[in-house]
Amino acid sequence: MRFQSPLVPGRLIRRYNRFLADVTLDSGDAVTAHCPNPGSMMGLKDPGLRVWLEPNDDPRKKLRFGWRLAELPGGHWAGIDAGLANRVVREALEAGRVTALANYPTLRPEVAYGEKSRVDFLLSGPGLPDAYLEVKNVHLRRTDDWAEFPDSVTARGARHMAELARMAQAGHRAAVLYLVQRTDCARFRLAADLDPAYAAAARAAQAAGVEMLCHATRIGPDGVTLAHPLPVNLAPQP
Repeated sequence: MRFQSPLVPGRLIRRYNRFLADVTLDSGDAVTAHCPNPGSMMGLKDPGLRVWLEPNDDPRKKLRFGWRLAELPGGHWAGIDAGLANRVVREALEAGRVTALANYPTLRPEVAYGEKSRVDFLLSGPGLPDAYLEVKNVHLRRTDDWAEFPDSVTARGARHMAELARMAQAGHRAAVLYLVQRTDCARFRLAADLDPAYAAAARAAQAAGVEMLCHATRIGPDGVTLAHPLPVNLAPQP
């Protein structure tokens, strides 16, 4: 997934009101950018953080910039736009690059299922069980090279796990793909201390047959694309 416009670098002043961030561009201009991320953004909102914004000239948008990337120590990157996760995964699914789901020729996004829910992608094909796929954006890292989810309480996420568990019990394939939008992680686990209810729902879903997938990403000023699978560990942490 390539960015539509060349990104502009700067330094974060503050992220506030969930969806706003003040940034000093390298040009010296101070701007307010849209922050497309409803999570807590733990570890990715410190003042002085090197950030990259995407400019736009759309008269329908109130803000001229959208926050897309953050630079991390050691030459690593983090993707800030949570909405990119579905676009990156869709691009990879259509190209057959999600190995676990590569045999499905038909993909439909945002299909109603369960009780008042919509699955991110419904995959189907001749002779194959329908596959219900939820995508979760991951950008939390606190210890070693562990990527963790969620970074704040997500009742909606727990509900999705219960819905997927019911699909698996009904004989369909059901899966969650955790997309790690940062390049300094090599494995994935649940942040059970931040949301015990989600962790319990994820473990129950796995026990019911829901497949737990995780992929790294390649990130840079040009865009974000799917990379290799990462190991998943949903066991309780000591």
